[in-house]
Amino acid sequence: QVQLVESGGGLVQPGGSLRLSCAASGSSFSAYHMSWYRQAPGTQRELVAVILSGGSTTYANSVKGRFTISRDNAKNTVYLQMNSLKPEDTAVYYCNGVVEHLSRPYTYWGQGTQVTVSS
Repeated sequence: QVQLVESGGGLVQPGGSLRLSCAASGSSFSAYHMSWYRQAPGTQRELVAVILSGGSTTYANSVKGRFTISRDNAKNTVYLQMNSLKPEDTAVYYCNGVVEHLSRPYTYWGQGTQVTVSS
């Protein structure tokens, strides 16, 4: 069983930056594909960024060039550096981890951290 704990959310002005962290408990973190999702009020949860176990990354078009996902396997942590923040980035951000075990995927979610972009 893996637990994911996000931190780093808060209130920031438009154009500002935040770095979210997601710390994972347990072992074999390097085998996990990690992602960040977000959900604004009244909307569906959407994928923001993915970093695979091998290190390749993918981003939603809305955040390309502004957000960077990275991981530190030695610290069992994945990060989301968010720059040039816009009011439409306001949402609860969730960390997600997926790992395959005996040919079955297992998915884990964090509890979420609130990001509010407002002047």
